Amino acid sequence: MEKTIPLRPDDGSFLREVEGLSGVAVSACFHCEKCTSGCPVSYAMDLPPNLLIRHIQLGQRYKVLSSETIWVCASCITCSTRCPNDIDLAHVMDTLRRISMQNGLVGLPRVMAFHDAFMKAVRTHGRVHEIEMIGRYKIKSKTFFEELELGRELFARGRIRIIPERIRGLKEVREILGRPLSEA
Repeated sequence: MEKTIPLRPDDGSFLREVEGLSGVAVSACFHCEKCTSGCPVSYAMDLPPNLLIRHIQLGQRYKVLSSETIWVCASCITCSTRCPNDIDLAHVMDTLRRISMQNGLVGLPRVMAFHDAFMKAVRTHGRVHEIEMIGRYKIKSKTFFEELELGRELFARGRIRIIPERIRGLKEVREILGRPLSEA
């Protein structure tokens, strides 16, 4: 059951939290809707990006953090490049996903499974190792045979490697990923 959220501004603590953790002046948004009109996945969102920003401004923490929008966002940065006030909405979405996870408000289960598998692969190797990430995702999402033919084709074309590539700076990547949310 969804919690009832008042449509009046709160004390500003949620807005301050989002701005503080993301370093983005969300309060500067004047709702021109350029972010939403340019978003390639807005059709799949329960709240369009500009409306999500408005809910942040109004302090509607639960509505924002439980929204599917923050998990559907492709982080393509189109919204950020279109914003006349230089609001990095893609970074705000990432910050909202992290706050949501810290508060136990899990998004779409398969999206969460993918996010978790992706981040574990990056923490382990400093970059994505596809075989490991796909394996983790398939186990968590219980979608063992979906996209099987696509996987075979990618493997046959050499797009999926069995052994992960080594990167320079693995220690630094792990350091960055291990930082508290306010420092990341």
